[in-house]
Amino acid sequence: MITPFHERERWAKGLLVIGIDEAGRGALAGPVAAAAVVFPPNVLPDGLNDSKKLSSKQRVAAAEVIRSMALAWAVALIHHDRIDEVNILQATYDAMHSAIDDVVAQLGHRSDIELLVDGNRFRPHTLPSTTIVGGDGMSPSIAAASILAKTARDLWMIESDSAFPAYGFAVHKGYGTAIHRAAIRQYGPCAIHRQTFLRSFLGQPALPLDHA
Repeated sequence: MITPFHERERWAKGLLVIGIDEAGRGALAGPVAAAAVVFPPNVLPDGLNDSKKLSSKQRVAAAEVIRSMALAWAVALIHHDRIDEVNILQATYDAMHSAIDDVVAQLGHRSDIELLVDGNRFRPHTLPSTTIVGGDGMSPSIAAASILAKTARDLWMIESDSAFPAYGFAVHKGYGTAIHRAAIRQYGPCAIHRQTFLRSFLGQPALPLDHA
């Protein structure tokens, strides 16, 4: 069970906490998603965890609860063409900043906020931020963001499956599974593949199905 250690430290100082995480950074196709979530102090949904440790049904149910309990939340998608243009790291930062700015606007541009970001690197924001390696398994706010980012991106990939049925996007969500790689070898890339990710993928091992 994740305890809100990091949140409590900041709540005690009178700060709101925005949790931030991404999904889809390692996929071969589709957008990268980032979510930002802020809860009222000392009010958190039960059972939050790293989205990768939850089943699809659990994530969808948790996302509904998160959206209903949050003071504010947002999800931003940065698409494959922008990823190819600026690289995946910068595209991920773009998505994170877009989601953060949306939440800050919903909160009325308050300044009594600190950002908790999953990972070890982050493009500086005007608000103070702390990066936490493995944060989606340590901070409920980051875990909530990971769930919203993953469910939003998964839905986008499922909806794209009807436009590109040969690739199995509804199953693997664009990650480099053996089935996905075989489809690319057979049919070539489609319009939502990340061209910069396909240059060397044939020599790489397939990723597990639920990789995020």
